[in-house]
Amino acid sequence: MWAYLRRQGIEVARCTVERLMRANGWRGVTRARTIRTTIADPAASRAPDLVRRNFTASAPGQLHVADFTYVPLAPGGFGYTAFVIDAYARLIAGWECSLSKETAFVQRAIRQAAALRRRQGRPLDAAAIHHSDAGGQYTSVRFAETLLLAGMTASVGTVRDAYDNALAETTIGLYKTECIREGSSFCTGPVRTLADLEGITSAWVHWYNTSRLMHRLGRRPPAEAEAEYYAHHDDSQPAAAHT
Repeated sequence: MWAYLRRQGIEVARCTVERLMRANGWRGVTRARTIRTTIADPAASRAPDLVRRNFTASAPGQLHVADFTYVPLAPGGFGYTAFVIDAYARLIAGWECSLSKETAFVQRAIRQAAALRRRQGRPLDAAAIHHSDAGGQYTSVRFAETLLLAGMTASVGTVRDAYDNALAETTIGLYKTECIREGSSFCTGPVRTLADLEGITSAWVHWYNTSRLMHRLGRRPPAEAEAEYYAHHDDSQPAAAHT
């Protein structure tokens, strides 16, 4: 909050913000445990783990991580939201909501990510890595074809090991805490339909990419960090490979 106020041109001491929060009983929300979504297909062949828990990249477009999560619906049952996150600045490059967790909806999320980079004039190439857990949606033949068409190389972590996809797990934790939880400013009423879920997710992703301050980025939002990278680099030069 202190950093946000200063970015708005409001000069305030950090201790003042801390004092006001204590006086009003305000505190940051904490992330709760989430339902594990990984259900591996024992018959599917898996790509190797090219990331090995090194979720860093020296430029946008080098490494994407992906996962999806359950979202309880007010009438009962679940919706599902899939994300594709660029590791450089943690920008959410693609997302998709669905009432089914079949492979098609995670395919649409990666197509969104690839389309975003094409619109920006920075299409993905074969050096781009797409990393996911070993869930059946991400090891299917159809998903492999989608990655191939998007110009990406598959990487898959081990089964039932959250650390092998920690960046995606962290982003989903933020989504559940900041967007889905009861009392969230994005969730203005019961989430009853797919349209409801898409509406609050769209609003949260836009805020996350353009306004949410990230400590690791020097308290800047992901889109701003990416824009600064491109302002200081010649786009005609290929980015160094992920290491």
